[in-house]
Parts: sequence; C-alpha cells; structure tokens
Amino acid sequence: MRRIDFDAALGSPGLSPRSGRAIAAPPQGASTEVELTWIEGRHEQWIRFGRVAAERILSRRTRVAAFRPGAVFAFVRWTSNDFGTIHSNIAIALAVAPGESHSTLPFVRPGAEILARIDGWPKVQKALEAIDAVEAVGIDACDAAPDHWRHIGNRIAAGLPFRPYSLERHTAWLRRRAVES
Repeated sequence: MRRIDFDAALGSPGLSPRSGRAIAAPPQGASTEVELTWIEGRHEQWIRFGRVAAERILSRRTRVAAFRPGAVFAFVRWTSNDFGTIHSNIAIALAVAPGESHSTLPFVRPGAEILARIDGWPKVQKALEAIDAVEAVGIDACDAAPDHWRHIGNRIAAGLPFRPYSLERHTAWLRRRAVES
C-alpha cells in the first residue's frame, strides 16, 4: 500500500519552528485542505493517492495537504483501541473550486465532491484492492475516470463485484474529457 511520505523534503521556502524542515506554502486558488494525523497504531489518516499541491506541518503528528480544484484524491482514516479497529473509512473525492457546491467530510476543508465513501475495514480493503488494480494497469489512480470511482463505491456498498479499469476504458475517458473541454 503506497502512502504519501511525511518525511519527504517539501522544497519550498519556510521552516517549521519545531523540526526545522521546509514547509510549503499553500498554492494560489487551492480550495481543498485535508488534515492528516498519524499516531502509530492508534489514529492514522493518510492520502492513498492524489497530487498534493502543497503541504503544511502543524505539529510532529499533524500535517495539512492541499489539493488544487479538479484533483482526485483518496483519504483514508483508521482508528483502533486496545481491542482492535474501531473505525475505518476511505473517501475518494474531487477537490472543488471556491464557490462550487460540495459535500462535507471530516478533516476536509471546506469539503469536496464525494465520488465514493466506504466504511468498514473489509470494504475499505476492497477499495484499496481496486486502487491497486488501477495502478497495476499502469495508470495513476488520480488520473482514472471519476465515474470509475463512483462505480467502485456503489458496487462495494451493494456487495457486488466491480468492473476492472482497463487501458481501453481510460483512453475512452481521456477522449471524453477532451471533447467536453
């Protein structure tokens, strides 16, 4: 499972007062910010895929990732206690431009267009497998058609198998997007 590396150099001006590491300033026009917290084995939030436009370090355990309008990303939340997993969720979402309608999601400001929202670890695992399958074809998951992620969410919610995402399907999506723009 691929995660965004929290310790990667950010390369933009500004230093964190605690760690001395570089902090990226939020880009102009970024409208969607996702708060990521990592407390190993207890409370973990991470971006499974997506192009992070900028990142701010709030503390040793908390960061904020910013996405430009139109960016597709997957946000995973997992919480456990001494007895095991108590909450797991994955949301595949589309960052919106300022003023566009959106849905609210915990830890996502101001919100995003939800393509798929899946709760419960067995279903989250199926969603992660679907993401891995898209990447196995050689396509970056954030470039896949938003309709595919809606399909994945609906089929997993219904307990049904989902269609694989192929290069042919991706080519059709790219052509449709070119015609629509």
